[in-house]
Amino acid sequence: MEAADTRILAALQADGRLTNQDLAERAGLSASPCWRRVKQMEETGVIAGYRAIVDRRKLGLGVLAFVRVKIDSHSETEARRFEDDIQRLDEVVACYSIAGTADFLLQVVAADLDAYADFAMNVIRRLPRIKEMETAIALKEVKPLTGWPLPR
Repeated sequence: MEAADTRILAALQADGRLTNQDLAERAGLSASPCWRRVKQMEETGVIAGYRAIVDRRKLGLGVLAFVRVKIDSHSETEARRFEDDIQRLDEVVACYSIAGTADFLLQVVAADLDAYADFAMNVIRRLPRIKEMETAIALKEVKPLTGWPLPR
């Protein structure tokens, strides 16, 4: 990745709504080469899409929880079934297969602690193959994800 590509990505991570002209100025390029670089990064999947950053609290989602889950079988089939089940749950905003003492880490949002407790006990805990789960409630978002670190 060239320095100009890194400058383009940094600018787009900060503001995905920049016009091509504004983006080109920030990247130190003229408009046509900037547009070609963006298109190439889109085609190769470096840029996977564009989306708005929405404040979850303004949507009434006051609780952010991280749930470590162990499943009772480590076969690929069972893990895939769990992953498929999780895909259907809107409250689970991210899910990672992890190494260590658990199999998956879920990022979950809810309106309040009562709503989270209901979801955890009546939805997650009831999923087949759940052996164990442990929740950590985020008290404060110190550094939420705003973009990925880029090469310098």
